[in-house]
Amino acid sequence: MLQKDSKYESVREAPKPFFYVPLSQNFARGAGLHIRTTLNPQTMAAALSREVHALDGNLALFEVISLQEQLDRSTSAQMVAVTLVGTLGGLALLLAAIGLYGVMSYAVSQSTRELGLRMVLGADASNLLRLVVSRGLVLMAGGVLLGAAVALALTRLLGNLLYKVSPRDPLAFGSALAVMTIASLAACFLPAWRATRTDPARALRD
Repeated sequence: MLQKDSKYESVREAPKPFFYVPLSQNFARGAGLHIRTTLNPQTMAAALSREVHALDGNLALFEVISLQEQLDRSTSAQMVAVTLVGTLGGLALLLAAIGLYGVMSYAVSQSTRELGLRMVLGADASNLLRLVVSRGLVLMAGGVLLGAAVALALTRLLGNLLYKVSPRDPLAFGSALAVMTIASLAACFLPAWRATRTDPARALRD
């Protein structure tokens, strides 16, 4: 009986043509039986065990699993790699946000006199908030552009870990940009808020 090309060992393998023959023509020690049922695996395993023992008391089932579990096993290496990459990516994002917060805090402390002078000349809290946040976003934009260039150059290393997803998937890059923008805004907000609390007289006096 001829069937369409299929994947049998891994989702990453190239599809190969197969054809099925009776077991008597192609005997295998590890024969598999595929059953479509609405029963849970435990109930089905007990029923199959009874039927097998009825045929031959010396036979025993090796394993009863669902096709979903079999698929999960075949993709376990990819899942471990994705989990590891995701965890390291989250840590990198956290470190980047902390680093940007530190840089912005230092920049605000060094710009106290400038901010005080701006307030004396009529700048209000919203102007200072916008100024500090914009400076942080300029730093973020430079880092994102550099990171995107490096990521595009290294995407070929992830090609073997992906299935039906392009290493240069625009949705993935767009999501990364959105996450970095949100993290940068969060990292810049506290230093910017502190800048709006600057006392002009004290800043100019110091």
